[in-house]
Amino acid sequence: MSKSRLEWKVGVFVFIGLVLLAVLMLGFSKGLTFFRPTYDIYLRSANVGGLKTRAGVLMSGVQVGTVSDIRLAPSGKTVTITLRIYREYQIHKDAIFSIQQSGFLGDNYVAIMPTDNQGEAFRDQDYAEAEAPFNLQEFTRSASGFISRIDETVKKLNEALGNFSRVVLNPQTLTNLAQSIANVRDFSQRALIASDHLNLILATNGPAIASSSSNLLVFSEQLNQFGSGLNSVLATNAPGVNTVVKNVESSSESLKSLLSDVQAGQGLAGELLKNEQTAMSVSQIVNNLSITTSNLNRLGLWKLLWEHKTPRTNAPAPQILASPKNAHD
Repeated sequence: MSKSRLEWKVGVFVFIGLVLLAVLMLGFSKGLTFFRPTYDIYLRSANVGGLKTRAGVLMSGVQVGTVSDIRLAPSGKTVTITLRIYREYQIHKDAIFSIQQSGFLGDNYVAIMPTDNQGEAFRDQDYAEAEAPFNLQEFTRSASGFISRIDETVKKLNEALGNFSRVVLNPQTLTNLAQSIANVRDFSQRALIASDHLNLILATNGPAIASSSSNLLVFSEQLNQFGSGLNSVLATNAPGVNTVVKNVESSSESLKSLLSDVQAGQGLAGELLKNEQTAMSVSQIVNNLSITTSNLNRLGLWKLLWEHKTPRTNAPAPQILASPKNAHD
């Protein structure tokens, strides 16, 4: 075999190998779309969560495109993801974009979830918003903090239970509680006995209680009748009652006028009270009456009369009544 023919065979073999390699790359690569028409959608998100270029874009589990570019905004707050979507797939603007992960340790991809497909379809270089991906590390840190807080809460709860056991469930408190329960039991037994006695009293004195109730009803009826009669009497004799009230008022006015005249020294009573001589005479009369009543109490009425009829020879001189002036002194 000539050398040129060998080189030609080797070249054909290498060419076939390159073609097979290209076919394999087209079959397994996620970023090569040389033979399919596409359009771009710019997706904005706060975090890509490890998403890489040439990652798949899936809608309802079917790959409809790839991630062609990921660029960070100059402010560093947002990331713009360029989605290269196959032109045969139309995505409406009411669809939901999110970054998800295939499996627990799989690659991230962009998931498109259609809703009602009532919005307009995306066109080339339109913008959309994406939900932030689930961050396992952040979730782990949050869970760790939550577990630590739970641990602290459990410790505090254990301390509170210990304090409760030490303060409330001590032997003295338990003894007092047992005594209180015993007292309650004794009180309940006494209450049952008292209720039995009350039932017995009610059963024994039932006729008397019924009679008392009937008497009370009769008395209340009589009281109602008396009230009705009194109302009728007052209604019938209302003019007379009004006359009596007016007479009482006029009498009180007259008495008030009389007392005013007496205090002012007018009239006979006023003159008597105002005259000093008359007042002294009245005082002397009262003094003589006091002496007379004293003698009556000391000697008696019959003895006093007898002494006046048969005076003794050696009898003491009769008592001379004091003059008004001496009485006053």
